[in-house]
Amino acid sequence: MQNPIVSWLFETDAVRVCPEAQPFWYTSGKLGPFYINTQFLFGSEAAANDLLAVIEEAAKGDKLAFYDRVYARIEAQLASCPIYAQLIDLLADAAREKGADFVSGGERRDFFFSMPVSRKLGLGHLSIFKDLTSVYTDERGVSMESTAAGLSGKCSIHIADLITVASSYVRAWIPAVETLGAKIAYSLAVVDRDQGGSKILAEAGCPLTTLVTVKPDLFETAHQMGRITDKQLGLVLAFIADPDAFMRDFLLAHPDFLAAEIAKGGKSAQRAELCIASGFAPEAALPKR
Repeated sequence: MQNPIVSWLFETDAVRVCPEAQPFWYTSGKLGPFYINTQFLFGSEAAANDLLAVIEEAAKGDKLAFYDRVYARIEAQLASCPIYAQLIDLLADAAREKGADFVSGGERRDFFFSMPVSRKLGLGHLSIFKDLTSVYTDERGVSMESTAAGLSGKCSIHIADLITVASSYVRAWIPAVETLGAKIAYSLAVVDRDQGGSKILAEAGCPLTTLVTVKPDLFETAHQMGRITDKQLGLVLAFIADPDAFMRDFLLAHPDFLAAEIAKGGKSAQRAELCIASGFAPEAALPKR
C-alpha cells in the first residue's frame, strides 16, 4: 500500500520539483531541484501562511493566551481539510506508541503539528518560543507558566515539521525542556530530509520517528503516481546522489544562468551573488565582467 503522505505532499505543494532548466535557490546560495514546505500540509500555501501570521501575532502578545489563539485556527482547519486531519491522525498514532508525558513543539512550524497531536492524545503541550521561554497548556486547554506546570522528571515527545540537521533541537528545544527539569525523550517529524539530523537526535537521546524520509523512493513513488515527470525524477535522483555535482553540472550546462539571475534583481540576485562569493560556482559559469 502506498504511503498516502507522498500524494498529500505533492497535492498541497508541500514538495515542489523544479522545471528542468530552473532549479530552486536555497538560502545557502546553492541550487537544488526540489523544495519542501511541510507546513503546506495544513491544506495549502495560503492556509499555512494564514496560520503563520496568527502564530507570529499571537507570540507578540500575552503568552498565556497564545495557545488558545493559535489552536482556534487549527481546530477550524481540522474540520475543513481532510488531508490535514488524516495527517494528524497518523502523527497521533505514531506518538501514542511512545508513551510520553507531554508533547512539546517549537516556534513556529512545529505548532502546526504538535498542538493538534497533543489535543488528540489528551496530553499537555509545551509551546517553546524562539527566545527559549515557554508556556504549558494542560490536557484541559488551560495555559500556565511552564515553571508552574510540574514537569520536572517528565518526558516529552517533540513534534516537528521537518528535520534537516536538527540544529533547532540542539540550540533551543532540548535546552528549553531541560531547564524545566524535563527531557525530550522522543522526536517525531513529518519529514526527515536525511541530512544527518536523525543521527544527531539519536546521539542527543531523543531518537527520531518520521512519517516520510527524503530518499529516492519518495520521488520514484511520486513519479509512478504521475506527480512528476521523467526529467524531474532524473534531476532529483542526480541531486540526491551528489548535490554539489548536480549544481556544478547544471551551471556548466547553463553558463548564462548566474548572469540572468543577477539581472532579475531581488532574492534571485542575492542568492546568485552569494553563490559566487561562496565559491560554489565553477569559473566557466561565472558572469562575464
